[in-house]
Amino acid sequence: MTPLTAPTAHPIATAALRELRAADDAGRPMAPFTDHEGGAPLRCCLRHSVPGERIALVSYAPLRRWAAETGADPGAYDEQGPVFVHAEECGGPDAGNWPFTGSRRTVRRYSAEGHILGGRLVEEGPGALEGACAEAFTDPDVALVHVRAVEFGCFLYEVRRNRRV
Repeated sequence: MTPLTAPTAHPIATAALRELRAADDAGRPMAPFTDHEGGAPLRCCLRHSVPGERIALVSYAPLRRWAAETGADPGAYDEQGPVFVHAEECGGPDAGNWPFTGSRRTVRRYSAEGHILGGRLVEEGPGALEGACAEAFTDPDVALVHVRAVEFGCFLYEVRRNRRV
């Protein structure tokens, strides 16, 4: 068995972002706007927007897109919800940073079939989110983790197992 490295947070994939900027997962065209206040959690680069950036709120189905890659069938667990992205291509996330920390989050675990195996509320604290994701992957049945905001339940990013090459 190949040894596992630490799990890593993944933004929305570049190909999916291109599609979402044309039409989102609900079939609506993107409606970009200038973010005058900043602070929107951007799922394309895993950081908060800054005032003046052009962004869009689009409907995204993260589990559906993962299932299309893997052949899973999430059934009723397939859902879509609102996410913020840059209106244009961006540089992506900074390597090595765990995004959107400092607030309570939920870590939702999924099986290879795309079914929810459970979740955990993660309180604020240094390394708490990284630790909760690493802990989730100690269960061999966990194939994927979604990190979500507590307040609105919004999808923030996915975490996958990494393998050494």
